[in-house]
Amino acid sequence: MQAKEALSIGEIANRVGLSVSAIRFYEARGLVMAHRTAGQQRRYHRADIRRLSFIKIAQQLGLSLDEIKAELDRLPLGRAPNARDWRGISTAIAATLDQKIQALTQTRDRLDGCIGCGCLSLETCALFNPDDQAGKSGAGPRYLLGDDIPPANNR
Repeated sequence: MQAKEALSIGEIANRVGLSVSAIRFYEARGLVMAHRTAGQQRRYHRADIRRLSFIKIAQQLGLSLDEIKAELDRLPLGRAPNARDWRGISTAIAATLDQKIQALTQTRDRLDGCIGCGCLSLETCALFNPDDQAGKSGAGPRYLLGDDIPPANNR
């Protein structure tokens, strides 16, 4: 890496709007990679500005660090991603977001009814979950986790 292309951790933190400790954390997780100077100071490629900006945006969209890392692992290190690189990532993220939107919509639409928790404490449980049918599928709020509400019990 040429000296003029290298950014210190403080410089990159200021450019991206992250704390130095956050950048160290992302480095430890393998999301960015620093090179060390002879004095063991971290230096980053200018392309890492985009990688770190992507991390911030992806987190705001609700992606986990593991999901973000999987997408970043598709990118080349040491150079700015090109339009083709970003197009591939955006396609994958759009699919993930569509799944999350569907789950959130389903949760919102069922929030005022039975969630299939097996509590049997609500008056409506006799209608939505007779004899704790949801409990046969497993623990937790079965209907909010994606199990289908039996047709006879739909509102």
